[in-house]
Amino acid sequence: MVCFTRRFVRHSVFTAFTLSIALSTSAFDAAAATPNDTVPLGKLPRWAQPLAYHLDFRVDPRQSAYSGISTIEIELKQAADHLWLHGQDLSVGKVTLTDPAKRTHAATYSVAAAKEGVALVNFGSTLPAGRYSVKLEFTAPFNEQLEGLYKINHEGAPYAMTQLEAISARYAFPGFDEPSFKTPYTLSLTVPNDEVAVANTQQISEEKMADGWRKLSFAPTRPLPSYLVAFAVGPWEIVKGPDIAATQWRQHVTPLRGIAPRGEGQRMQRALEQTPAMITALEDYFGLGYPFDKVDLLAAPDFAAGAMENPGLVTFRDYLMLLDAQSPATNVRGSFNVTAHELAHQWFGDTVTMPWWDDIWLNEAFATWMQSKITQQLHPEYRADLELINGANGAMQSDSLVSVRRIRQPIAGNGDIETAFDGITYQKGAAVLNMFERYLGADTFRQGVRSYFQQHQFSNATADDLINALAKASGKGKRFARAMQSFLDQPGVPQVETALSWEHGQAVLRLKQQRYLPLGSTGNPKQLWGIPVCVRYGDEHSAASKTQCELLDQEQGKIVLQGASASTWYMPNADAAGYYRFSMAHEDLARLNQHIARLADTEQLAYADAINAGFRRGDLDAAAVLAAAPRLAPATTREVAIALIPSLKWLSKYAVRTDAQRQQLVDLARTLYLPRLQQLGYQRRPGDTQDDALLRAELANFLAIDMKLPEVRQAMLAQGDQALQPDAEHRLNLAAANPDLLRTALAVSTQERGKATIDALIKALGNTSEPAQRMAMLYGVGAATAAADAERARNLALDPLVKVGEIKTLLTASREDGEGHDAMWQWFTSNHAQLIKRSGENFGGRLPGLVGGDGCSQADAERLSAFFEPRLHQLTGADRGLAQTREQTLLCTALRANPAATLH
Repeated sequence: MVCFTRRFVRHSVFTAFTLSIALSTSAFDAAAATPNDTVPLGKLPRWAQPLAYHLDFRVDPRQSAYSGISTIEIELKQAADHLWLHGQDLSVGKVTLTDPAKRTHAATYSVAAAKEGVALVNFGSTLPAGRYSVKLEFTAPFNEQLEGLYKINHEGAPYAMTQLEAISARYAFPGFDEPSFKTPYTLSLTVPNDEVAVANTQQISEEKMADGWRKLSFAPTRPLPSYLVAFAVGPWEIVKGPDIAATQWRQHVTPLRGIAPRGEGQRMQRALEQTPAMITALEDYFGLGYPFDKVDLLAAPDFAAGAMENPGLVTFRDYLMLLDAQSPATNVRGSFNVTAHELAHQWFGDTVTMPWWDDIWLNEAFATWMQSKITQQLHPEYRADLELINGANGAMQSDSLVSVRRIRQPIAGNGDIETAFDGITYQKGAAVLNMFERYLGADTFRQGVRSYFQQHQFSNATADDLINALAKASGKGKRFARAMQSFLDQPGVPQVETALSWEHGQAVLRLKQQRYLPLGSTGNPKQLWGIPVCVRYGDEHSAASKTQCELLDQEQGKIVLQGASASTWYMPNADAAGYYRFSMAHEDLARLNQHIARLADTEQLAYADAINAGFRRGDLDAAAVLAAAPRLAPATTREVAIALIPSLKWLSKYAVRTDAQRQQLVDLARTLYLPRLQQLGYQRRPGDTQDDALLRAELANFLAIDMKLPEVRQAMLAQGDQALQPDAEHRLNLAAANPDLLRTALAVSTQERGKATIDALIKALGNTSEPAQRMAMLYGVGAATAAADAERARNLALDPLVKVGEIKTLLTASREDGEGHDAMWQWFTSNHAQLIKRSGENFGGRLPGLVGGDGCSQADAERLSAFFEPRLHQLTGADRGLAQTREQTLLCTALRANPAATLH
């Protein structure tokens, strides 16, 4: 990789010659050269560039506000009398501009566009092009919506920390809040003596201040965009982890630490122990040593996202870091996967950064794909390959919408930025990378990635830069580039229709592509991609199979299946590596149905998706779904065994018309899944694998909550009753239940016991800080079905007893597993102002789906539009959220009206 780091040094003197030029510049008609621009609501103009920052904060989490000084070294590319910056909810007082001759000039700061966070610095006179320093002194309240520099409370103690992605750095300090502006940051934090402070880089000095304060200074960062600046102040507990030993790519030891809320440090050991192997595996892939001076993993008591890849200070939701023997298996598995994802970002995103948010997939898709690769390498039993495919199948659900965004979606405003962090960016992007890695070959693909990093280390790069590097490494040129771009620059899922025929003594597989569109869609199916189609095929008399691939970049194509016969079975998506759906000629599908057990686990997941997609498109009826379920349920692999459970849930919710139909589904679920659950048992057992625990939890929840099998509900109720028994200190005995089943047990208890359970759980929330238990309790409360209990549960979303980051868990449970989406809607329309105030306007893109999801009628769609359309200007990103939720509602309505979707 690039073997140097740019450092920007402020020149203290100019030669007389240089100074004379600078002074003479001001004598010309500067006004004509001064930018005559309007308020930039998108990108800031490029005639002003930040070169370096010095950030000095004074932070006491026990106060309601903080203060700071943001000193920015800038270069004016042309004469100017003003400067555009980002700043939101900041009170900026004194502004001082220093010119190259060390003369100071008073400037002013004013808000130019409050909603977008754009501010104007007025110089008072026109200054010539050159390098300057702008010093802005400011104060600000701690944010209450988990962005910028925000404050949270844990066990009665306040903590302050940052979350600056995507465009929240402007809440924390004034600056150039765009990813293309990568500069070094030098940070200092003045904090009370009894508070702990951490930041992106190692602390290099400490200075005692007056009145019980101290000033901590940190090493300058590598060039970073503003959204990756990070620090935290509070009574944190710092735990030393195992050092990350030197490697061939990194000649020095890198320190590793855990940062936990006070008293929780010992629970970070598992997360710390698994980190060094991830770092070294990533270094081996990229051929580049870990680029930063330390690794800190911080467990945040409240956090809006799952985790954030701040270099040197990676922040996580606490349940992913605070692990012990009682932690649910899903948290333990999630801890490894999410840590691998965030550490992959240290290269993808932190070292090489996209210049603008239309290429956020270069961060998130690559980290998702790389997470799978590292997890598969270090923990093959976790089956990250199957998680990647499940993620792709989930993304295809969203990608079937006409209102879906592209992977590389043009960004027109802040709302587009906020809604870019979705399944299309993460899971579809990762699936596309997986597909083209297979097409090029893993070694060739890695060669291209390494070349990309060599060229763009510590700077910015676009999708085209990556595609060019891959095309050069593979020698495949423009045809490959066009194929990859076809998946990045247009929305939608390809549908490959296949039919096997015997032609001139050869087995010929005819291919035809179009856009997959579900029943009721208004989309245009005429769309083309460059699809690497790979087919596995075999003979019923032989255990062996073959694979052949072809790049399908026309509407129709063919593959000659060498050595095949007229009775050959085939799988149209070998290894499920392709991001496309398939439909087969009837007789071809019938042959495949007879050989499902011969397919790889990955291919069985693709088969399950094909069944679901065919049903939603109207090609297959409900009976076909019910017939496919017994082919997959006996699988020994967890992901395959439960692959059609989402389809059975849909049928249970929308296709049941009579008690007899309901009983038909219940009987099928009992036959297919109950013996497996009974075999696993309801308690943890010696020798259980993580997959055993995860399967037990999935089956128990499906059978108890969705299918309402009495025998399973009774087992869950027994555990719930044990968990709700108070101990001598009047605390709930939550550890009495299987941690993996706690949320289901509490949900059943709420539904069966009603008010008494609600009372106990709400009371316990006030004195329970253990994150996994809190999530289970909120799920249990939200699952209430009695009207008064459910209303009380939803009202908790407005209560400080529930953290901002926990609101989604509570409301999702209330809508899906509780009283239902109608009651949720009525509550929301009465309380939306308070909910938005708590969660923040930037939550707007998620609101339509959160409160209106699972709708399945024309009336549901119309009420969504009637409520949100007049308010779109108030809710950032809600236009896309509304469009997608409305379309999903109408598609569900169309499918529900299809006679073939009804159970008989």
